[in-house]
Amino acid sequence: MFLQTKGCVTGTIILLISKGKSSHILRFDEEIFFIYLLPPIIFNAGYQVKKKQFFHNFFTIMLFGVIGVLVSSSIITTGSWLMFQKLGFNGPTPRDYLGLGTIFSSTDTVCTLQVLHQEETPLLYSLVFGEGVVNDATSVVLFNAIQKLDVNRVDGWTAAGVLLDFLYLFSTSTALGVAAGLVTSYVLKGLYFGRHSSVREIALMVLMAYLSYMLAELFELSGILTVFFCGIFMSHYAWHNVTDSSRITTKHVFAMMSFIAETFIFLYVGMDALDIEKWKMSKLSVWNSIGVYSTIIFLILLGRAAFVFPLSALSNCMNRTSSRSSTITFKHQIVIWWAGLMRGAVSIALAFKQFTHYGTPLDPVNATMVTATVTVVLFSTLVFGFLTKPLIHYLLPHGGGGNLDREPTISKEDMRLPLLSFEESAATNLERAKDGLSMLMDRPVYTIHSFWRRFDNAYMKPTFGGDRSNQSAS
Repeated sequence: MFLQTKGCVTGTIILLISKGKSSHILRFDEEIFFIYLLPPIIFNAGYQVKKKQFFHNFFTIMLFGVIGVLVSSSIITTGSWLMFQKLGFNGPTPRDYLGLGTIFSSTDTVCTLQVLHQEETPLLYSLVFGEGVVNDATSVVLFNAIQKLDVNRVDGWTAAGVLLDFLYLFSTSTALGVAAGLVTSYVLKGLYFGRHSSVREIALMVLMAYLSYMLAELFELSGILTVFFCGIFMSHYAWHNVTDSSRITTKHVFAMMSFIAETFIFLYVGMDALDIEKWKMSKLSVWNSIGVYSTIIFLILLGRAAFVFPLSALSNCMNRTSSRSSTITFKHQIVIWWAGLMRGAVSIALAFKQFTHYGTPLDPVNATMVTATVTVVLFSTLVFGFLTKPLIHYLLPHGGGGNLDREPTISKEDMRLPLLSFEESAATNLERAKDGLSMLMDRPVYTIHSFWRRFDNAYMKPTFGGDRSNQSAS
């Protein structure tokens, strides 16, 4: 919020110096945003995230990030189509309304990182931030699918095709990020590349992460998901294969790169909010413009509430067999709903991509769409973001961020048990498989996590590196 305010102040100063002609030193470019500014932010988030907490809530995060985008986008698209005409704004096409739904369904991951802290509110941070990453990827994929869509011929097969396309993009993007992280880890561990040279070790990690992002964009996948999972697997394996100085340096270097990218993004957004040319091009009256902005904000509130509360109840139902009482309480749901209302640079980048030509709107309708996006982003970031921390302190005054460990701790004896053993009889292995299947049906999250940890300690860490002595690590 401070950086975005700084961007507005910078734009105001430039506007005064240029005597009202321009507020720009830099002009927002969605290509620069997606290629150069977003990757370090998402990679650092994956590298620094607490993996155990993230994957314990993976099912809920996927519900919010995927189903939530579809629900929110549908409500915003339908509501804007019904309300804009009553406000005298009749210019948008069906494709514009569909694009508007995806643009304002994308939450602001950057602001989430600044408002929430995983040490103070681990459950909220894990859910809101994890949802934000998946949400951004889903919004971009859905937005690109809409651009290819023939809006005059939409039927059930079209919707099924969009869904299959998303599943393909999600799985392949994730696999690419995992592969990049594992390859980097293996090179650092097995090939002794850059051993005892912090410069080479850090350079290899940075270059491989960026290579994974660029490959994802080259193959028209989701670079956001790719670089995020690349960061997770590098921190889980590669971090243990570098020198002590490199371990400390990577934490600070990646955080520094992320902070610089965030600074440029907020400067871009803040200065673009005072672009006089776009405001002059819009032909709506002041009151009609306020009506359009207010309608979008109301639909964002409604669209988010429409999936946060029902999907939270579904998540609690799926985890009802847990022996721990840590669930998404109603107070948690309110904070999750509120903290995800902020819209940011991804929304602006998508709006520029659809409604401008090299940063310049071609007609008054497009100019109105761009100014509406900038206004809603600034309002949601400053107002909703400013009130998020007081809301958390009011609803959860004693650090009630929630304990993310919804399942009982796995005993060391259980961790030492093999998945299958050639030294035991077939009957014993079959009985163990039956017990595992019963656990999977009864407590799926706990069972999958326990199997993964046993597989990780037995096979992955000896090959790719990692702290094998810490059995509680995820």
